[in-house]
Amino acid sequence: MALTLGSAIPDVELKTIRGGKPEAVRSGDVLGKGKVVLVAVPGAFTPTCSNIHLPGYVQRADELFSKGVDTIACISVNDAWVMDAWGANQGVGDKIVMLADGNGEFTEAMGLAIDLSGGGLGRRSARYAAVIEDGVLTSLDVEEKPGVDASSCDNVLTKV
Repeated sequence: MALTLGSAIPDVELKTIRGGKPEAVRSGDVLGKGKVVLVAVPGAFTPTCSNIHLPGYVQRADELFSKGVDTIACISVNDAWVMDAWGANQGVGDKIVMLADGNGEFTEAMGLAIDLSGGGLGRRSARYAAVIEDGVLTSLDVEEKPGVDASSCDNVLTKV
């Protein structure tokens, strides 16, 4: 069951690439300060994630920042190298923090793990967008069907 609004976000170890090397970070440190938009995708480099979901946030990041968002982060059950390469491919620059939840611990703790083993992807994250304020979940929009609607940047812009 997914976390409910008003819940504190999980504080687990994630990975990111800094200075060309994998670095362990705590989700509570990266996502727990200020107003954060967290975008979760089933997989880096997958068609919907690469062609629609993340590009919407890359293109409209400045609008989110102008509405008081301090951090935009993208998370997936992938390794840090893949997330870094995907971020470079998508042109996220310094606007979006790319987070690797390689073991799916954050995803499981959020209650948003899904089984995509039928398609050869194993356990992954549901597609969602969350607004987090000082470590507390204030908005959570999980896609109920394939595609990008509830978790789109357009929708998140109405929530921040």
